[in-house]
Amino acid sequence: MTDPTFEQDALGCLDDVARFARSLARSEDDAEDLVQEAYLRAFRSRHTWREGSDMRRWLFTICKNVFLRGVERERDIVPLESEAGDEALAAVRLHNELVAAGEEGMLDRLDVGPAIQRALQELAPAFRAAVVLVDLEGYGYGEAATVLGIPVGTVRSRLFRARRLLQESLREYARDAGVVPFHPGGSAHA
Repeated sequence: MTDPTFEQDALGCLDDVARFARSLARSEDDAEDLVQEAYLRAFRSRHTWREGSDMRRWLFTICKNVFLRGVERERDIVPLESEAGDEALAAVRLHNELVAAGEEGMLDRLDVGPAIQRALQELAPAFRAAVVLVDLEGYGYGEAATVLGIPVGTVRSRLFRARRLLQESLREYARDAGVVPFHPGGSAHA
């Protein structure tokens, strides 16, 4: 028996799920396959849906699980996360380098949309999913942790590292675009 309300609510989230799938997948075709498989599983598992729950979050969770199963099948290994202190120190050093080199306003002078998309695609899937859920989709850390099935501390750690990696990538983009000078060794003082 079909439930028109369930179907309507689920299909109403299609654009959001498709956007999330594109952020996880490395190609448009892979993203389309991911959305199709996620919706197929959602409709097969509609009996697990609780009326009044957040449909979008439920579908994001299914989409994420489908994606991760695919990653596991391909044996794509996610890099281990560094200690938070190491990441904080690296982020502070990079920020100080940008300030010392007068590069902190570099992104104000560029159309960084394409660079951000490319940088996101270069992130490991676990980091990309955390950034997309929190920074692009507006989920809180707790909500993102629920969707990803990981502890809140892991979400924070992944976000911190992913944001630093994005910052480094955008710095390179600015250098390649000639907006900021290249300093051999990555230091403003070299």
